[in-house]
Amino acid sequence: MRERVAALLGTRVERVSDLGSSHSWTLHRVALADGREVFVKAASGRAGGFPGGFPGGFAGVFAAEAAGLRWLAEAGPGSPVPAVLAVDDDLLVLPWLPSGPPTPEAAERLGRELAVLHTAAPPSAYGAPWEGYIADLPLDNTPDGRDWPRWYAERRLEPFLRRAARHLGPDGTRLVEQVADGIDGLAGPPEPRARVHGDLWSGNVRWGAGGRALVIDPAAHGGHRETDLAMLALFGAPGLDRVLAAYDETAPLAPGWRERVPLHQLYPLLVHVALFGTSYSGATIEAAMAALAAG
Repeated sequence: MRERVAALLGTRVERVSDLGSSHSWTLHRVALADGREVFVKAASGRAGGFPGGFPGGFAGVFAAEAAGLRWLAEAGPGSPVPAVLAVDDDLLVLPWLPSGPPTPEAAERLGRELAVLHTAAPPSAYGAPWEGYIADLPLDNTPDGRDWPRWYAERRLEPFLRRAARHLGPDGTRLVEQVADGIDGLAGPPEPRARVHGDLWSGNVRWGAGGRALVIDPAAHGGHRETDLAMLALFGAPGLDRVLAAYDETAPLAPGWRERVPLHQLYPLLVHVALFGTSYSGATIEAAMAALAAG
């Protein structure tokens, strides 16, 4: 890995600190001879549940993450994403982001910047022009110009329901199917397409030493802006009330958005069931019931 990072960045690697692993990759903090520190995500050799490896190899996984970060950055200079320094088949290199406290001011700034990210330069279709992944599971990003409800049902709920059904059981599976079948009446008023992070749980928010939060590890695509906010709330996040208040002040949310949170959380919960099994089945069934009740 040292030689590869040095070749990609054009400078010698002085030190590598191993930070552990996540899914099918290892994580590293790397000090360079030119004084920079960078974060490196490297292929671990495992294949995330694919017996023959990832479709397209690790190149597809890291290329998708890099493409997503660059695409989110296209929304404008205030987009809360780090720059991509280098990417190849087996490595992704980003700046090292020193951590800081999640201050109220940082939370409010994140809310404003997410609002601008979602509403600036809207994409021409749902999905994205690259093969998608969430964690190490494939994500159908085929660009689609239809309305969001059917796209969400067919490209997000139904594929992961097929993976999760054996853990949900017949009754749980039927509840999610009812959500997908009734999606037009559950989705709320039409929204413009948004550039969304796509995997915005609290662990993918990096609170920085400079009083600004950046978002990392996207499964970026053209989608519905409420999905990012619902994901941020799924496992809780520091300063969430301030994030949401600042967001709503910058780009007011449609009436009833709070009642639609379970609908938008259903997709990431299905992903968790597919990844981790029955430990997330109860929360997924509760979200499906809440989504149906809100409609």
